Amino acid sequence: MGKDSVIIYSGGMDSTTLLYEFKDQIAMAITFDYGSTQNARERECAVLHCKRLGIKHLIIPLDFMRQYFKSALLESPENIPEGNYDDENMKSTVVPFRNGIMLSVACGIAESNGLTKVLIANHAGDHAIYPDCRPEFVKAMSEAMSAGTYVNVSVFAPYTLLTKTEIALRGKKMGLDYSETYSCYKGGKHHCGKCGTCRERIEALREAGIEDTTVYGF
Repeated sequence: MGKDSVIIYSGGMDSTTLLYEFKDQIAMAITFDYGSTQNARERECAVLHCKRLGIKHLIIPLDFMRQYFKSALLESPENIPEGNYDDENMKSTVVPFRNGIMLSVACGIAESNGLTKVLIANHAGDHAIYPDCRPEFVKAMSEAMSAGTYVNVSVFAPYTLLTKTEIALRGKKMGLDYSETYSCYKGGKHHCGKCGTCRERIEALREAGIEDTTVYGF
């Protein structure tokens, strides 16, 4: 099978697992810098893995999002809520239509390069909090992208119905070192261990039976 895909790649656990699982299909990875608290640390991990796999890597700035959108992720680390990932206060971390914007840009890049799929690593744990991670959104976005391109670009989101633990188990089978990924919403040198994504990460690695060698700040 040839390389027919673009991946939206943050450098976090889920998208890194997706990158390695489908590396033979991926022609290009795109990391979007939209001004979030964690973008810089995520980007370091994304660069590392793309270089390791020899995958062409684009870093595309979306500066307007920080300027015009409202989200705790686009403010300061102090505004990031702590607690369980599924708590009501995590809704403050929604960046409005973020995945829609990223998929649209990735779609245009895919068609410009003769590629027909855009990979994204949304998962079941995101559904309650993030509307643009839900199955109905992914399906509608894929249909719109296909209708709006000559090469019928589609979305490939194989983790949509998987939990983060199930994703971690896939990574475990591939021998991935998740300490080389970044998940913390606060964006510090080390994971804070207290924000929703850190807590979800800790739980997923524990449930998957993976030794967690991540350095945490607590």
